[in-house]
Amino acid sequence: MDTFTYRYPVAVYFGEKAAEKNLPAELAKVGENVLLAYGGGSIKRNGVYEELMGLLTAAGKTVTEFSGIMSNPTYAKVQEGARLARENHIDFILAVGGGSVIDCCKVVSAQAKTDEDLWELETVKHGGPAGLIPMGAVVTAFGTGAEMNNGAVITNEEKKVKGPLWGAFYDFAILDPAYTMTMPMGQVISGAFDALSHCMETYMGSPRGTNLSDEINEACQRNIIRNLRATLRDPQDIAARSELVWAAAMGENGILKIGKVTDFQAHMLEHQLGAYTDCNHGRGLAVIHPVLYCHMLPEAAPQFARLAVNVWDVDPAGKTENELADAFIKMLAAFIEEIGLPTTFAQMGIPADTDFQAVADSTVLTGGCCKRFTREELLTVLHECQ
Repeated sequence: MDTFTYRYPVAVYFGEKAAEKNLPAELAKVGENVLLAYGGGSIKRNGVYEELMGLLTAAGKTVTEFSGIMSNPTYAKVQEGARLARENHIDFILAVGGGSVIDCCKVVSAQAKTDEDLWELETVKHGGPAGLIPMGAVVTAFGTGAEMNNGAVITNEEKKVKGPLWGAFYDFAILDPAYTMTMPMGQVISGAFDALSHCMETYMGSPRGTNLSDEINEACQRNIIRNLRATLRDPQDIAARSELVWAAAMGENGILKIGKVTDFQAHMLEHQLGAYTDCNHGRGLAVIHPVLYCHMLPEAAPQFARLAVNVWDVDPAGKTENELADAFIKMLAAFIEEIGLPTTFAQMGIPADTDFQAVADSTVLTGGCCKRFTREELLTVLHECQ
C-alpha cells in the first residue's frame, strides 16, 4: 500500500424511507432558500417530487426549482443554475437524480460563489472558488457514485471538451433503493456497468501487486456482476437493487482508492467520445473496455489474470498468466453481450464519419494506467470499436 490519508465528509443515509427519516433533521441545519435540482421530470411521475416537496414545505423552506438537467450536463446548464442560485439567494442545494444532476450541482455550488468563469479559473489558472453553497443529494438513479465525491464531468460544448471540474462535496447523500425501482432497465444496466467500470479502472492503477484495496475491489466487482444478473432475472428484486446502489457508491467513496493511483483511461476516452457524440456513458464504456484492454494486455497481464480467477471464477489450472489475462477479457466481453449492452459504436448509432482523430487528440492521457497510451494508439482503439 502507498502512503495515504483517508477522511470522508459525506454522511450516507441508506435504506427504506431514508428521506422521511433523515431529511428533516438535515434541513433544520440550513438556511431558508433551497434550490431543488432535478432532470427531465421522472421524479414527478414516480412520487419522489411530491414527497420531497412535502418535507421541504414542512421544514419552512422557500424552494426554487432548477429542472431539465440533461444526461450529459453542459457548462451552459451549470451557468443557468448558478444564475438561479445568485438571483434567489440560495442557501442550500438539494440535488435529486442520478450522476448528471448530482455532478451539475457540484459545479453550480462553486460557480455561484465566484464572479470568475469557473472553467477558466480551474483549468487555466488552476485556482478554485472562494466559497461553495452547501448541498445534499437524493439518489434516484445509481451507477456513477457521483454523490460520494466533489468531482464533476461537464460538457463544454463551445470547447468540444467533456472533462472534470471540481465543486462541493455533498453534506449528505440519501440512498433509498426503492427510489431506483422505476429506472428504465436500460438505464439500470448502463449504470451498473459504469459502476463496474469504476471498480476496474481503480483496480488497474498502481500499485499493481496484491493489496487490501484491490481485494475489497474484487468483492465489489463480484457483487455487481451477481446482482445485475439477479436484477435482469427479476427487475423488482429490491435486495439485488439495494446491493447495486451501495456497490455504485463504494466505487467512488474513496475506499477502493486508498493507497492507489488510479487508471481511468477508458473513462477519459469515453468522455471525449461523449463530447463529440453526446452518447450514453455506460454504453460507450461497454464498447471501449474490451478493445482497450486487448491493447493493455501485455502490460496488464498480472492484474487481468487475478481478475480472471478472483472475480470471474476462471480455473487457473494449467493456464499461463497470459492465458488467464486473455480469459478475463473474453469473460468481460461475453458479460457485456449477456446483459444486452452494445459491442460496437455502430450499435450505439455513432456515425462512422465521427471525427475520431479529434476525440483521440483531446483525450486526457492518464498517469495511472499500466500502459502509457499514445494518441495514435487511442485512435486505433476507436477505429476498432466501430
